[in-house]
Amino acid sequence: MRWLLAGEWRAHPLRSAIAILAIMVGVALGFAIHLINSAALNEFSAAVQTLSGQADLQVRGTHAWLDENLYPQLAQHPDIATASPVLELDAALHGQDKPLKIVGIDVFRAALVTPELIGRAMEENRTDTLADDTIFLSTAAQQWLNVQPGAMLSLRAGTETVQLRIAGTLTGARPGQRLAVMDIAALQWRFHQLGKLSRIDIKLREGVPRAAFRTELQEQLQGRAIVNEPETQQTRTENMSRAYRVNLNVLALVALFTGAFLVFSSQAQSVIRRRSQLALLRVLGMTRSQLLLQLLLEGALLGLLGSLLGLAGGYAAAAAALHFFGGDLGGGYFPGVQPTVQFSPTAAIVFFLLGTGVAIAGSAVPAWEAARTQPAPALKSGSEESALSRLSSPWPGLLCLFLGALFTRLPPLNGLPVFGYLAVALLLIGGIAFMPRLAAFLFGRLASMLRQSRAPLMLGLARLANAPNQASIALGGVLSSFSLMVAMGIMVASFRVSVDDWLTRVLPADLYVQTAASGNTGGFSPEQQNVLAATPGIARADFLRMSQLNLDPARPAVALIARPIDINDPGKVMALTGNALPLQDIPRDAIPIWVSEAMVDLYGYVPGKQVRLPIAGQLRDCIVAGVWRDYVRQFGAIQMRQDDYRRLSGDLLADNAGLWLGPGAKVDEVIASIRRLPFGAALEFSQPGEIRNASLKIFDRSFAVTYLLEAVAVLIGLFGIATTFSSQTISRMREFGMLRHIGITRRQILGILAMEGLLLTVIGIAAGFALGFAISLILVYVVNPQSFHWTMQLHMPWQLLASVAGALLISATLTAVAAGRNAVSGSAVRAVREDW
Repeated sequence: MRWLLAGEWRAHPLRSAIAILAIMVGVALGFAIHLINSAALNEFSAAVQTLSGQADLQVRGTHAWLDENLYPQLAQHPDIATASPVLELDAALHGQDKPLKIVGIDVFRAALVTPELIGRAMEENRTDTLADDTIFLSTAAQQWLNVQPGAMLSLRAGTETVQLRIAGTLTGARPGQRLAVMDIAALQWRFHQLGKLSRIDIKLREGVPRAAFRTELQEQLQGRAIVNEPETQQTRTENMSRAYRVNLNVLALVALFTGAFLVFSSQAQSVIRRRSQLALLRVLGMTRSQLLLQLLLEGALLGLLGSLLGLAGGYAAAAAALHFFGGDLGGGYFPGVQPTVQFSPTAAIVFFLLGTGVAIAGSAVPAWEAARTQPAPALKSGSEESALSRLSSPWPGLLCLFLGALFTRLPPLNGLPVFGYLAVALLLIGGIAFMPRLAAFLFGRLASMLRQSRAPLMLGLARLANAPNQASIALGGVLSSFSLMVAMGIMVASFRVSVDDWLTRVLPADLYVQTAASGNTGGFSPEQQNVLAATPGIARADFLRMSQLNLDPARPAVALIARPIDINDPGKVMALTGNALPLQDIPRDAIPIWVSEAMVDLYGYVPGKQVRLPIAGQLRDCIVAGVWRDYVRQFGAIQMRQDDYRRLSGDLLADNAGLWLGPGAKVDEVIASIRRLPFGAALEFSQPGEIRNASLKIFDRSFAVTYLLEAVAVLIGLFGIATTFSSQTISRMREFGMLRHIGITRRQILGILAMEGLLLTVIGIAAGFALGFAISLILVYVVNPQSFHWTMQLHMPWQLLASVAGALLISATLTAVAAGRNAVSGSAVRAVREDW
């Protein structure tokens, strides 16, 4: 019946508008995040495809580099049509905090496999593609560095500076892809990488089965290299960001959940207020199914309008975010790409159905209750509380709480904490469903304890004690909003404090020195290490070398860190999560390694387990001697003693150094002394406090979207609380009229409303804190470890929680009073005329 729906919307347009707004925001956030992530992932995958070209297979080293002696063996293989050697470096630049990716190619081989990587030289210098002092930049790289073909580019190779001439443009690069290409031999020579390759791209002869050849070649290499398909690299890229993307989508759905509760609150209040009208329609001939369909249609229309507006807003927000901020969203997974938004009909349908579905779900309970109600009792005034009597059953809430607790014990599905997310949802639903029983118990006890109090207080308590189902709707709004804020606040604070403590633990030196803040072309030679350690004022110098191991083709590489480690006390240089393996339990022929928590989850590297690691092209016997906490490398890291690494790999370089100053030495004086060294001008210095502050800024930037989504959810919750209080107050106009007939003044009624709002909010905050604390435990100890494979310490942000609770308390009380002023402003006779 359109007239019934139109009349309800005309009577309460603000309540309907807020419900539509809540659905719209939830759908918009989810749709926007999906579009941004999809655009960034697709563009990044396309950029990876540019690098792999038409290759059927790729051979990569299991360690950081691949021995180039493998290349002629593959090039002469009878089943291989073309083998193209590739060397990739992330070169540090003067004045830039991000590196430039340089790809070294054999231009004659690349023309058959990756023609997009061949630069376009200027007309007068067509042989520049083979020159040893030239480089080709993509359009995005030229814009980023503000250079043009013909200009000189300064790059860092160790502590040296390499000057290269920009000979032309890479026309095959993707928009926004910062990429450079040069001759592979020149790249090896200029950057001291002789004999090293990153990979070999293979193009098979026609008729050679790719899968069978891949298996055969992998067996022939005997662990010296990994053979995979180019598509595997795209899968690795997707897996790198999957947990982060899923968590953002779940956070966006939190706003949608809040919107669903707003629809429930709005529809429940509407059913209560129109109880006698709906009963009259039943008397006049409307069937139960027609009434049920009518009320569900009202909720569906709210969801439909909110979903349509949300899809439009989400698309606009995604387009704006990609244009101004790129597709990174703070996670750092998609650097150097410039994606554009692409409308996804499938995703739009999913989010449309999701928004409409949660609105219908929010309307289901009030609609079902109204359809089941007998018309005769419903026509009588004062039967409003019985409309929600079924909500007082504790069993649905207890069942949800039990299932939520059970789900916290289940493992992740496909690497994602699916059961953890479901546990959070079940705890929220169970907590809200338990509110009627909690309200009846608490307000009943308060009413009996304060029976001899003044009349206004007694009246307010009696109202709350005898109408717990209506009170539970307001309590549910406070609970859902505050519990989510508490849970997210505790989780983020715990993470931030844990990262801060971890940084303090892993940065024990007084000064840190490196040749470049980014990239992998820097490093100290052994002679430079000795000179640096002998600098006056330095009592101790620890050098660190980082490389990568490819243990699983489907997963991102694992970091290998070589540093001085005291095997008797490894906790001096790493944050161990438990006791290290005793020295007597380490076999003499095994190399001790210490792994991050991610290695335990992803590879099963538990203390005492003997493993074989591919180092310098050979499998080495190692034993896991301990587990340490790492908040930087999500996909695993391994530490080993520096002497073991150098003996096995022959790599004597160091990426950075930690310096301990001698007694009386000052940091500024030591830095000045190092600057006077022959290579001192090329070095960069950082003190522990500077590294800590920079790391925490990166942390806050990566959580900026999380903060935004949390704020939106809380804001929607506050609107919902205000709407609920206002609606309940307006629906009690007849009650206030009767109170004024028996002598209660308007001021006293406002006092009653203020007291009710205060009590409801206090209890809602207390229950929300308990529920939010329980949810935060799931986020801290289940969702985060299963998503990112690290643990953290629990930390309570009391100041934040107290400030939000205070704001919630004040806003709810003021809303109740403001709505009460409107409700008691009319004539007392008019207010009770419907009861005559």
